[in-house]
Amino acid sequence: MSIYLDASFVVSLYGPDSNFLKASNALQHATGVLFVSALCELESANAFRLRVFRKDATAAEAQRSIDYLDLDLGSRILERRLLPESSFVRAHRISSQHSAQLGTRGADLLHVAAALELGADQFFSFDLLQRKLASAVGFTLNPI
Repeated sequence: MSIYLDASFVVSLYGPDSNFLKASNALQHATGVLFVSALCELESANAFRLRVFRKDATAAEAQRSIDYLDLDLGSRILERRLLPESSFVRAHRISSQHSAQLGTRGADLLHVAAALELGADQFFSFDLLQRKLASAVGFTLNPI
């Protein structure tokens, strides 16, 4: 069993924010390998830095969130996986099947495609559009 964590989930977990308890509870009941893509890692680190720009966090708080994420990646609590080139082809296919109906964005498509390409069984996210897409392609989702 493997679980793809998207950026909204990771940011809630390491931020923390209003979804922190939901993210923590979901992981307590999760079984299997937890992993993030390089795209998720970039989006998460950028989200922490954007909190500084928006005055929702200090630079030290943002860096602490990034450091905790890096620590868990380094100790393999979370597994970092590179984004396969085939994710882009899969994202195009998913877009042609679902974007006109769901209104999905490019990054949502890429996260879901990467999760499929990397062999995830479950998809953890708090992003409602991304959850709709992940559900449409057959993923089991975290409770929210």
